[in-house]
Amino acid sequence: MDHAVEAAISNAPSSWKIVPFRRISSSVPDRNTGGRLPLLSLSSSGEVASRAGDGLGRQAPSVDTIERCWAARPGDLVVNPMWLIGGGIGTSRVTGAVSPDYRVYRFRSDVEPRFMHYLLRSSPYRDQYRLYIRAETTFDRRVSKDDFHAMPVVLPPLEEQRRIADFLDGETAKIDGIGDIRRRQINLLGQREISRAFDAITGATEPGQRRVSGVRWLGIVPVDWPVLTVSSQFEVLLGKMLNQQRLRGEYLRPYLRNTNVQWDRIDVEDLFQMDFPPHERSRYEVRPGDLLICEGGQPGRSAIWGGSISEIYYQKALHRARSRGRSSVRWLFYCLRIATALDVFTVEGNTTTIGHLTGEQLRAHRFPFPDRPIQDRIVRELDDAAQITRQTTDLLNRQVRLLIERRQALITAAVTGQVDVTTMRGVDA
Repeated sequence: MDHAVEAAISNAPSSWKIVPFRRISSSVPDRNTGGRLPLLSLSSSGEVASRAGDGLGRQAPSVDTIERCWAARPGDLVVNPMWLIGGGIGTSRVTGAVSPDYRVYRFRSDVEPRFMHYLLRSSPYRDQYRLYIRAETTFDRRVSKDDFHAMPVVLPPLEEQRRIADFLDGETAKIDGIGDIRRRQINLLGQREISRAFDAITGATEPGQRRVSGVRWLGIVPVDWPVLTVSSQFEVLLGKMLNQQRLRGEYLRPYLRNTNVQWDRIDVEDLFQMDFPPHERSRYEVRPGDLLICEGGQPGRSAIWGGSISEIYYQKALHRARSRGRSSVRWLFYCLRIATALDVFTVEGNTTTIGHLTGEQLRAHRFPFPDRPIQDRIVRELDDAAQITRQTTDLLNRQVRLLIERRQALITAAVTGQVDVTTMRGVDA
């Protein structure tokens, strides 16, 4: 069963011991009696931090649950046995209490907790957790105590553990810093694209006089740009209601769901089928050039169907917008992109974002609709700029992925003895 780990540690230096995990640790038996300790959360990055500051806004557990939480102190290993394959393991740097469904371990005095943090999150161990849960044959993702306690770990001399941990602390911080910069750049590119599109659909750079649009979030628009309802420019229809009976039938056809429609992209790799008898097909058929708009999930998210499949339909979680002739669906796409980014789709008089964008609400929304030649010109300019943004964003995302791979490879090499960290050059080299 230990093939993934054994293969990785088989060439560890002769001075390193290989022992079962249970030999270097003991389970922490302390509960959060009286609820005296602050609640902690364990992220997939391995960080154990205050639950109050994790930004998830979760409901507070019951008093009984709080008192059953396990106490953890700095240096303790916190394990989420149901999510080890997703990174649910890490050593704590703070004192607090973690979920009663977790496990907490305290290491022997000859073990450096930071070294174990890196070791148990390295690639060979993540592969090992997958072997333990037999992911191909079961939905149970829990790694049993017996398997985890018997798992072999490498144990260098204490000073070497500390030297490796110090090296990895420094090098991973550099890599993470570069990754954060790249992510900020990606975010800024997205903000710039939204700003550019907002200026475009409000005619900010168009010549001539301007007037108040009558729509608060739009502000002012060119005086000759009418502000019209979506229904005046497009036929908007909701898709077919899904039920179990319609999953079977004589006329099964592929259809698009909410999850298939992403921003400016329709994913056809995971299509379901539903019964669409001949008399329903014209009503629910999606034609090339139709705009599909999400009703829920992220209301307003949309993409234009390009016709990659000759016959396809859509379900009720989507609206289909089809031009009445005067206006471009691509123009409407950009209007929806901006409205969604600015959180326009809200309950009237309430700041709470609605869970669904109904057909009535969508048809009633008002956007600027200049003459078609102006729409087409501006859309071409936005598309050209968006293409450059996508290319740059793709490049930055590739760099982020390479940094993640570099980080993981560096950790694995260091904690399994494949490299001597005293002579290894870091990411600045």
